Amino acid sequence: MMQPKKTKFRRAFKGRIKGNTKGGSALNFGQFGLKALEPNRVNAREIEAARRAITREMKRQGRVWIRIFPDVPVSKKPIEVRMGKGKGAPEFWAARVAPGRIMFEIDGVSETVARESLRLGAAKLSVRTKIISRIEGL
Repeated sequence: MMQPKKTKFRRAFKGRIKGNTKGGSALNFGQFGLKALEPNRVNAREIEAARRAITREMKRQGRVWIRIFPDVPVSKKPIEVRMGKGKGAPEFWAARVAPGRIMFEIDGVSETVARESLRLGAAKLSVRTKIISRIEGL
């Protein structure tokens, strides 16, 4: 699973994901991509599950680019613990995804295989997505 090697701070504020993405809204590497349509946090397990689904459907042909990285530590207090006594320990890592962000790109496979593999990968993510392509210009 993906996580940063080193961070400046151990815990982070929750924050809000407002507005559309600042960058990363265009296809840079592949012919087809998976674009987020709503703001949400996508954790490292979801990213890895989507990557596995995409590569399995492509039968390991072509190439996959992951355009998001889980760099936000999400902390959680243990169950049945009273209020107070500070913030909980980091539980998992997540990536903040804003609407319009390209999360995955693929290339080197036919359009039908690409669309099916991205559809299967999108099923693993907690955000609504849209499959875009360089060919159509969607």
